Amino acid sequence: MPIIISVDLGTTKITSLAMDAVSGEVLAVATEVSEANVTRIEDRPRGRSEWNARRIVEHGLGCMKSVVQKLGPRASEVAGIGMTGQQHGVVLIDARGEPASPLINWQDRRALDLVPNCSMTWLDAARAAVGEDSWQTTGCRLQPGFMAVTLFWLKAHQLLPANARACFIMDYFGSVLTDQPPITEPSCAGSSGVLDVRTRQWSEAAIMALELPRSLFPEIREADQQIGQLTHAAASATGLPAGTPVFAPIGDHQASFLGSVTDRRASVLVNVGTGAQVAVFTESGVGFQPPIELRPFPCRGNLMSNVGLAGGWSYQVLEQFFRNVGDKLIDEARTVPTTPLEPSDLHSPRPGLAGRGAGGEGASVRLSAPVRNDNGSPPPLYELMNRLAANVAAGADGLRCEPHFSGTRLDPTVRGSLTGLTPGNFTPEHLARAVLEGMARSLHDGFTAIHNITGHKPTQLISAGNGLRENRLLAEIVSQSFGLPLTFTPHREEAAYGAARIAAAGCGVPPTGDE
Repeated sequence: MPIIISVDLGTTKITSLAMDAVSGEVLAVATEVSEANVTRIEDRPRGRSEWNARRIVEHGLGCMKSVVQKLGPRASEVAGIGMTGQQHGVVLIDARGEPASPLINWQDRRALDLVPNCSMTWLDAARAAVGEDSWQTTGCRLQPGFMAVTLFWLKAHQLLPANARACFIMDYFGSVLTDQPPITEPSCAGSSGVLDVRTRQWSEAAIMALELPRSLFPEIREADQQIGQLTHAAASATGLPAGTPVFAPIGDHQASFLGSVTDRRASVLVNVGTGAQVAVFTESGVGFQPPIELRPFPCRGNLMSNVGLAGGWSYQVLEQFFRNVGDKLIDEARTVPTTPLEPSDLHSPRPGLAGRGAGGEGASVRLSAPVRNDNGSPPPLYELMNRLAANVAAGADGLRCEPHFSGTRLDPTVRGSLTGLTPGNFTPEHLARAVLEGMARSLHDGFTAIHNITGHKPTQLISAGNGLRENRLLAEIVSQSFGLPLTFTPHREEAAYGAARIAAAGCGVPPTGDE
């Protein structure tokens, strides 16, 4: 039975898996935490995000080797290799195929620096160059961290090496595996901001408007096409046979959809991580407009995606607030020489604020040292927050939170808000419930914007990512918001699984699910 091995070069985690190409069964998985961040300490407050591309490749090769070892004798059945990974960023490759720059990834915010002697940012300048209506061709507005925007900044600062080639990290990985120039694919190229989503090729007009060398941009091939074969060096590093076909890499957003959804025309995918996304499949994509993005789907069709919605970051902000209350008020109070407080001395004591001290026993926190992890840090409060929020009725007794604490994709100046505060609902449990409901509402509002264009009426609500899998209360609230049961995939590595599925199609194996 043919086996496909895939690799997902994520931001913080690298994963490889082996999939039975016929049954779709996951046979082996290996994961490594990425230790490739090389951003200088002094550059981090400036919004820089730089990563060692070669180290990321080493992580990927190591994961592949671990999977091959787990397969044992069945490694001889591997018929192809698929790839996916983080989108938007860029790494420059020299004529020898070696990195000429770090990976400047999607988190990078250098484009928000001001142009010298000007009130506009480099992002503003890039958007002005391509024109306000360019999204109608490229499927999206330019954003910080996009390949084209970062290249625009590098060129303005005379930091583009001569004869370099720009590519995504998974393109570079494919180049290492095959010893061929980097090749990309429409679902990756679309995240650059300069792909023509109608032709699925580079937008010559947008590239020219940014005054970027056309030679910077790699060849584009569809996802089911080979980009080369595994070299002897890569075979030695992974334990796979030399000559194994390697297929074009795909973007991780589309890979997650492909790896989660079996009936793409009846489904809506919700993905909660640091941010959140909602996406539906469409054949044409006519009528979309920002903040909705039109993202090419592997081989044909598109995703209408509403991205940058309120996700796990919002709940993290609340958790940090609770932690600060404990650190700066309750823990600090222990050092004040005073008569110990009795529970009756506190107005409406709440376990959400005392949980770090004495297991949620109200004011008794005054007598106990805070609970600490083995590394000395306090444990996260999320589980406690969820337990408290679960005891609050839907609607949080009138408390409503709009948890866009860091803005939205369309308007980064938007800020979060709390309304409907009363003495009865100004409690940790109501705050936690209101933030979770705000996150769910953001997802549903994001889908409604897509529905208003497509008329799409899903019968299946599918979850990708760990944000919903690890927070079942949020999953329950999201399900109620959509009025549909939320389905989880049997495997956690949706993006790697999607990359394996498309590589299986390239090998001529009929894929599982609806194609």
